[in-house]
Amino acid sequence: MNLLQSVQNTQLRTDLPPFRPGDTVRVYVKIKEGDKYRIQVFEGVVVALKRNQASSTFTVRKVSFGYGVERIFPLHSPIIEKLEIVKSGKVRRARLYYLRERRGKSARLKEVGRDTREVDSNQSESSS
Repeated sequence: MNLLQSVQNTQLRTDLPPFRPGDTVRVYVKIKEGDKYRIQVFEGVVVALKRNQASSTFTVRKVSFGYGVERIFPLHSPIIEKLEIVKSGKVRRARLYYLRERRGKSARLKEVGRDTREVDSNQSESSS
């Protein structure tokens, strides 16, 4: 392992829960105002997830007052205070950019229980 990778590995966060595109997440973001910090919550659907070591990012989309708002967060950044998974959606794509053209009921994702995913992964591990 070269020096650059070893430095990057020290920067990686391990306290965030595993999430996927289609999950509705609540991201607690630190906002600096003057010399003080406050926490702002951004809740929406994970549209994309780019995995690239320390420069990994994820895109969250929400509809605010009738306008679609997307925000890209660096995954391992200290500005993310906390990340909660509100619900998990059933999707068949890695990038959910088609949600941009959808409105109303057609923009909803079917919900899948979080326990089902964990049970499926545990069953596949035990059967191996």
